[in-house]
Amino acid sequence: MAQFSPGARLRQALAEEKPLQMVGAINAYAALLAEQAGFRALYLSGAGVANASFGLPDLAMTTATELAAEVRRITGASSLPLLVDADTGFGPALSIARTVKELTRAGAAGLHLEDQVQAKRCGHRPGKELVSAAEMQDRVAAACHARPDPDFVIVARTDAYAVEGLAAAIARAQSYVEAGADWIFAEALGSLSDYQAFVKQVPVPILANLTEFGKTPLLPTEALAEVGVGVALYPLSAFRAMAKAAQKVYQEIRTQGTQAGLVDEMQTRSELYQTIGYYDYERQIDELLKKESKWQTKAQD
Repeated sequence: MAQFSPGARLRQALAEEKPLQMVGAINAYAALLAEQAGFRALYLSGAGVANASFGLPDLAMTTATELAAEVRRITGASSLPLLVDADTGFGPALSIARTVKELTRAGAAGLHLEDQVQAKRCGHRPGKELVSAAEMQDRVAAACHARPDPDFVIVARTDAYAVEGLAAAIARAQSYVEAGADWIFAEALGSLSDYQAFVKQVPVPILANLTEFGKTPLLPTEALAEVGVGVALYPLSAFRAMAKAAQKVYQEIRTQGTQAGLVDEMQTRSELYQTIGYYDYERQIDELLKKESKWQTKAQD
């Protein structure tokens, strides 16, 4: 594959920034905002797709096809490399292989698979059940074998910390690396020292999921850098803020009969247009109309 493939760009971003700050974008417009804020990489959360696009909980209720459609929208709008939450891979080995190929075609830079059972739960909720380490190794191996681009990043997520403890989670992570995982997503760890233990014992970049209202403290990048964490993930921070703001606006309009008191809190029309390049598109239309007018004049002559 070309050196500038999405996977290659994600690997380059990690090489240039430690830890790599990766923010969640629930749609193409959010991706543009993140890119303009200066981030080097994006993330598409499975929960974000389920919650924002379908109004569903994160309980394995969406499909690979629906996920790929969201990926295409985001990668079509933003040049940043996108890591995608592929849950458990949407089925057995052949289905995982198809998922990898579909997400690659959609423009993703990589994906992560987890070691929960197919009827998965949110990583920060109780009641999680795991498949065997051997079965997860098969998932990782199937994904690695299927990728058409060798730079496409395969991330193995382990939820074992909450179920089996730190030592078992590290042992699982080591076995996933043996199966070919490029990074390890250590889910729902409880402290900085837990991440340090992963970094010391697992020979690939470690991803820290800094989701709000979960089991993991909101550790600053400086602390993560000190212990060698490779990626700092903020999967739904912007979505939660957007949802809270929208809730406030809807309530205000309904109760006050006007949005006038909230206008100062809104993104302006001009700011929106700058983000999506509206003025450039408008100029293109004007140029086309000028050319069309000239052609019509020549035709009449």
